[in-house]
Amino acid sequence: MSENLEPSFVKQLQENQNIIHKICRLYTAGEDAHKDLFQEITIQLWKAFPKFRGESKFSTWAYRVALNTAITLYRKNKRSIATVEYEGRQHFTHDIEYNYEEEEQLKLMYQAVYQLNDIEKALVFMYLEDKDYTEISETLGISEVNARVKMNRIKGKLKKILNPLGV
Repeated sequence: MSENLEPSFVKQLQENQNIIHKICRLYTAGEDAHKDLFQEITIQLWKAFPKFRGESKFSTWAYRVALNTAITLYRKNKRSIATVEYEGRQHFTHDIEYNYEEEEQLKLMYQAVYQLNDIEKALVFMYLEDKDYTEISETLGISEVNARVKMNRIKGKLKKILNPLGV
């Protein structure tokens, strides 16, 4: 791995680690699983970084790698997440403190989102991150029209989950 890639990777990862934390929050329940998934996503991003061509924003590329990693591991083994031993560098980034207390107000929303399938979860996540449908469709590999239609259906689904009596 080229030494000159590391500073660029670390800078990009530090600037975008909140999106990785949010993806981890969607696909895990508990702090240990969250940390394991964050580590695995970081490793996958580092492994794939030399192939990043800059044709899209780093954040778009990171979303795709992170979501694919989370979905693959989630489907492969819902009980635990396999991690890869990494002995090279000590730590790439200074981990920011992820405050779970702030997330408590989103608990009901997350519970509703957990009931969605993997692609629906990813779409909701990107929508809530204010990504436009062009970026959503590019990241998920679906058409822009399909992304809009799916999002409208998901909104209806979430309304029913969050307000089953329709009050």
